[in-house]
Amino acid sequence: MNWNFSWRRNRFKNKPKMEKPRRQWLSFGFEWRRHTRRAALVVLLAGGLAALTWALDRPVRVISMDGSFQRVSPGQIEKAVAPFSQAGFMSADLDGIQRAVEALPWVERARIQRRWPNSLHVTVIEQTAAARWGESGLLNTRGELFVLRRGAVVTGDSELARRASIARLTRLVALDHVALVESQVAQRYLSVQGRMLEAGMRIAALRLDERGAWEMDLDSGVTVRLGRREVDERIDRFIHTASQVISHRLNEITYVDMRYSNGFAIGWRNAAVPAPVPSKHADDTDV
Repeated sequence: MNWNFSWRRNRFKNKPKMEKPRRQWLSFGFEWRRHTRRAALVVLLAGGLAALTWALDRPVRVISMDGSFQRVSPGQIEKAVAPFSQAGFMSADLDGIQRAVEALPWVERARIQRRWPNSLHVTVIEQTAAARWGESGLLNTRGELFVLRRGAVVTGDSELARRASIARLTRLVALDHVALVESQVAQRYLSVQGRMLEAGMRIAALRLDERGAWEMDLDSGVTVRLGRREVDERIDRFIHTASQVISHRLNEITYVDMRYSNGFAIGWRNAAVPAPVPSKHADDTDV
């Protein structure tokens, strides 16, 4: 028997047949239909939302507002909002209106709300000035600087209101500064003013010169020289010690120099008046 031939025949006989790949066109058809239905649903929802927005986007008829309106007038707010009022109730640019209102002098922040069916409501919070800064700037109660355009400091509706506003601004403390130290001067003033008021004194001006030396003027006309070092400690020493010495003779004093290790010097308007406090040698590194 030819075993070689038999083995070859069996080898071809026992070889498994390769299955042909199944056609997937039915599966693809089902997937296509599923995606088509989803896309149609999305288009339908988007169209419904657009139709609802169009139906609700009626013209804005009323612009209401609230605030203290001590520095900003309702007319200014209405003028700032006017370019946006042509849009509909839903399409009005609330962020744009907010930016336009907050760009007005004396406006610290604003909030814009839609009110059904056809009105916009503007809430205005004004800046509260605590001090004058340079020629055209003001400092608010948080130590933040806001600079006003020339002629935009007062916005009252009457001449009497404008005069009263000018008088209030004139009484504010004047802060002087060198470049890039606004925050430092502002924080110094805010930390000192309360203690000075408790001691019965009011700051009229606070200065920081190019050398980094501090001075403050009191509303009595006395200048307090604080120097460059240990400024807070010298302020405390002035409040608790020097102010008690000079309190009854403020009209006779030009300055109080606190740049001494253990004392202070007094500058008298009349040089013949003797100083009640012995003079000390000023710190050489601070004069």
